[in-house]
Amino acid sequence: MSRLLSRLLLLTLLAAPPALAEDAPLPSPVRIATEGGRPPFNYVEDGKPAGFEVALAQALCAEAKLTCTIVLHQWDGIIKGLEAGEYDAIMAAMAITPKRAARIAFTRPYMRIPFAYVARRDTSLPNPGPATLRGRTIGVAAHGPQVAYLEQRVPGAEIRTFDTLADATLDLRAGRVDLVLGDKLELANFLARPEGEACCRFVGEVPAGEPLLGEGAGIGLRKGDTALRETFERALAALVADGRYDRLRATYIPFDTK
Repeated sequence: MSRLLSRLLLLTLLAAPPALAEDAPLPSPVRIATEGGRPPFNYVEDGKPAGFEVALAQALCAEAKLTCTIVLHQWDGIIKGLEAGEYDAIMAAMAITPKRAARIAFTRPYMRIPFAYVARRDTSLPNPGPATLRGRTIGVAAHGPQVAYLEQRVPGAEIRTFDTLADATLDLRAGRVDLVLGDKLELANFLARPEGEACCRFVGEVPAGEPLLGEGAGIGLRKGDTALRETFERALAALVADGRYDRLRATYIPFDTK
């Protein structure tokens, strides 16, 4: 080859755009971390991870024909462990937030816990909303997103904050607030106890998809693990479409979480 042709070939190679990097092959096994301390989502039973998220992870892996293992990791540092490669995914009731999404990737939500209103049984309150809640006193946990929701969506209500949702329900039973707004699962547990069942009832929910209350929980993944994210999302869509998701969920949670 002449020196001129060699130089032309070298210039052509240098000018060519770099080849697109292919997704890394899916790991085998796929290691999925959960906390093990948030029943009914995740907990430890007979020394092994259990709960809705563990059962859902197993179903997702079976649908996607992935070999998976479930590992336990304490909540503190769970994202750091993912980034360090200690495991490949997180399913630990982890809400999708902008701060977390800046560090890791998420699948679309696989679980949304609705926010619901509870009132005393003698309260007449059809369809809680901005008009019907005007002038009502509503108890909420001080550090939850419900405060911002009520301030922006229900400006006519009086908001009373408490350290915990349990404290708010104590004031509801005593008649010091008209309603309590909070996590439906926690409120369902309150209503299942004798004192809750005797005094109070659900009167409504916040409409699904309210952006001020968050997107829900997604599977956490390392940024760049696109193939694994897409694999989990296809499997989740299949479980939802044929009813397997709802059958699994009903074993652990008594209301829709899609």
